[in-house]
Amino acid sequence: MVEPLAPALDRIRDLVLDSDGLIRALASGRRKGQRPGWRRVELRYVDLKAGRHLQITRYDDTQAHVANHGEASVGEALDELLAEPFGNWHVETGTQTLQLRVTKSGDAVVGTQPGPGVVPDRAHDREKSRLLAEDDPVLRVLGISDAQGRVKPSRRAKYRQVEEFLRELSAAIEDAQAAGHLPTDRPLRLVDLGCGNAYLTFAAHAWLSRVRGLPVEVVGVDVKDQSRRHNTAVAAELGVSDDVTFVVSGIDDVELGGAPDVVLALHACDTATDDALARGVGWGAPLILAAPCCHHDISRQLRDQPTPAPYSLLTRDGILRERFADTLTDALRATLLRTRGYRVEVVEFVGSEHTPRNTLIRAVVGGGSGDAAATEYADLVATWQVRPRLAELLG
Repeated sequence: MVEPLAPALDRIRDLVLDSDGLIRALASGRRKGQRPGWRRVELRYVDLKAGRHLQITRYDDTQAHVANHGEASVGEALDELLAEPFGNWHVETGTQTLQLRVTKSGDAVVGTQPGPGVVPDRAHDREKSRLLAEDDPVLRVLGISDAQGRVKPSRRAKYRQVEEFLRELSAAIEDAQAAGHLPTDRPLRLVDLGCGNAYLTFAAHAWLSRVRGLPVEVVGVDVKDQSRRHNTAVAAELGVSDDVTFVVSGIDDVELGGAPDVVLALHACDTATDDALARGVGWGAPLILAAPCCHHDISRQLRDQPTPAPYSLLTRDGILRERFADTLTDALRATLLRTRGYRVEVVEFVGSEHTPRNTLIRAVVGGGSGDAAATEYADLVATWQVRPRLAELLG
């Protein structure tokens, strides 16, 4: 239902201020031509020694900032967030779930569904909340946790990578759901292109199906039959073979039973990331998540072309040229996706101390800048005299 934005935000305010009924609220995305001060904000109530407080977790591109607000400051803090140009609000209470999406014209599209009827324990969790508990079966089978359900010291970095990836997937799923882009009448279809040993594939299925309670069908794609055999055995051990399958195929020629809703491409090397992004666009996937690995193509082109003035210092030394090629490649990829109608964010999804390949391109259909992005793209490639592989694939 479409309604004026101001009264719709007032409804959001009333629901959030109900400390007995609120389960959680989430603000994300951005309105046309505007950018909020935070990438994402989560709100929930916690019971502290000083009484009940609204806990607000604000996410920037690298970390979370947590603040607890008591009765004296909660209204002001909430009003500041409601004044930010977020594109989506998702509010869950014991009695209803409300989703609000801001249209290009500045109105609100509001939808409601019945709530779960149960409000969670307000006890303050001083441990960072985990999307997959350490004793989750999928972590034990993958060898991240031991038989007692404790993460192995040598696998802490892998566990951190899984957790941070799931947080980004969670934010993207909620954005796409709030915008009405994901199916409600059939299972969610997810494909992982270049899945390898499928750590994140299995983690995504476990979180979507068991934690979020969504029916989901997952297909992992890899060129190695060894990966297919290994991953199929893991799926059988976990008892998820009906929902998680693996095929041997290249990204270009994989055939699926139906167009996917979510496309993953996690650490596909060099232009394989471009192949995956192009397939996602070709399928019309509402949600694409790509963590690029290696950027040799643009780096080679920068070596072969004279550096435009006054930027010679950026490419004189090999290490700086490689790092700049990484940045330029992913900036061009993000811009090309925007020309195809995607709203794109490039974020760090795990700290560089865990892996140097820690950039995530997150694209949700709707809200792309179209002609403006095309102009920016044309100016950038003309300046640097490069031709991205993704541009060729998208024609």
